[in-house]
Amino acid sequence: MTDHKRRMNGGEAMIRAAMANGINTVFGIPGAQIYPLFDAIHRLPGIKAVISRHEQGAGYMAMGYAKATGLPGAFAVVPGPGVLNTTAALCTAWGCNTPVYCMTGQVPSTFLGSGRGHLHELPDQRATLTTLVKWADRIDDPADTQALTNKAFEQMLNGRPGPVALEMCWDTMAKEWEVDVGQGYQIFDPAEPDDNQIEKAVKLLKGAKNVMIMVGGGAQHAGAEVLNLAELLNAPVTAFRSGRGIVSEDHELGLSSAAARLLWEETDVLIGIGSRLEMQYMRWGNINLYHDRPQSGPRVIRIDIDPKEMDRFKPDVGIIADAAVGAGSLADRIASVASCSKDNLKRISQAKIESRKQISKIQPQLAYLDVIRDVLPRDGYFVEEICQVGFTSYFGFPVYRPRTYVTCGFQGTLGFGLPTALGVKVAAPEKVVVSISGDGGFMYCMPELAAAVQHNIGVIAIVFNNNAFGNVRRDQLTQFKGRLIGADLVNPDFVKLADSFGARPYRVRAPHELRTALSKAIDEDAPALIEVVCKRGSEASPWKFILE
Repeated sequence: MTDHKRRMNGGEAMIRAAMANGINTVFGIPGAQIYPLFDAIHRLPGIKAVISRHEQGAGYMAMGYAKATGLPGAFAVVPGPGVLNTTAALCTAWGCNTPVYCMTGQVPSTFLGSGRGHLHELPDQRATLTTLVKWADRIDDPADTQALTNKAFEQMLNGRPGPVALEMCWDTMAKEWEVDVGQGYQIFDPAEPDDNQIEKAVKLLKGAKNVMIMVGGGAQHAGAEVLNLAELLNAPVTAFRSGRGIVSEDHELGLSSAAARLLWEETDVLIGIGSRLEMQYMRWGNINLYHDRPQSGPRVIRIDIDPKEMDRFKPDVGIIADAAVGAGSLADRIASVASCSKDNLKRISQAKIESRKQISKIQPQLAYLDVIRDVLPRDGYFVEEICQVGFTSYFGFPVYRPRTYVTCGFQGTLGFGLPTALGVKVAAPEKVVVSISGDGGFMYCMPELAAAVQHNIGVIAIVFNNNAFGNVRRDQLTQFKGRLIGADLVNPDFVKLADSFGARPYRVRAPHELRTALSKAIDEDAPALIEVVCKRGSEASPWKFILE
């Protein structure tokens, strides 16, 4: 059902259609081909723009917004080099199954496919985007704007979530048209899982003694159902990155991946819920050798909304279902026959204690993470980025709430941290948001400090400065006989840099100093940068607890 037709340009039609689908914030940078789109944001009530300083930052901000809320995050950038600058963010959103909506322009319609060399022209932008996102299309007729926007949201949210993109030609976006303004995409309840697969899972679990539950990003909304299933089975619940916090790690059944490793050899059934099972079958195996099914170890039950997952890694029982629906259905059927021992609680507790002893040698990273965990509220957001402290956080930073550990997942994207954290803070302005980066990764996205200050987005960026790409340096020392190339860095004065942008600057050299600075930054709730000075090469390697 649609409302009456209105006269508007194509840019306004795109924004109204996005608003009909719940979008109230657009991250991005205006430019010639998308001026009408940003002008519509300026004129229309109920929507705002947050301007990044690089297109990549806009994509990550939209991703952070989506990661924090579970709702789509939107960004708009010019075509060609503008949209190409966002591809690191788009592939990260694809890897993390995050609903991100990209709006972009195109060359004038008469130039499509001509190769004439118009401003920002690509040989085939839509085709390029389809290699990076779930779905991409172009609005050629503004009368189709609402329908195609709804299709974008259906593709983005239906089944396994992921990024999508819509483009519109320069002249189409600028010209006025008679356009229907209608309703957004109607989300339907997920289908019930196949009873036969549920029954097969129940039979596997009837005789199981040591069940483990592995959750991933696909189960972020299913915390209650996962915990109920875990309590019926007295099963530990663990995660590698994206699923952390679904069951709190200070719950008797919640534990880190390092603690889960100590329980793995005795596990007789593994239940994967919304997870690729990367940790058990890649990280704890041979990461360079692909197997499409378990080669040994426990029987495997998978609950995943994506049917393709059952082919990528074949379980003993594959339940194609939304994580909450699948876990809930399995719990309903297993309640009367679960047989796992109460002794599991003791095993889990001992694994937690032992793993803490083992990881305590990963210093100084763990000492800094302990401080951040102590100071950060339970519902505060921690946005990791790959660096020595980021790697250690996979197993050494307890997480207590769903969505509060924000990760770049398997893409391992340098430059992800700060702009993603800005999107998180825009989505949850009342929460404390901390971003951690190494000095190398932070410099990828450093200009977004300006965006933080301009929009008064109170993210606290903690930059661990060891004047190196720390992991590269360690690998070159240990694997290439110390032949260092491209590993050591020359950095700016981060305190002066932050001050020049107008952010609150701090410099610390020890964990107790970080406690003081972080507490003050949280109280001030303003854009802040805390530089943690680290001696080059001083960090213990965290990889034993990630790859073994």
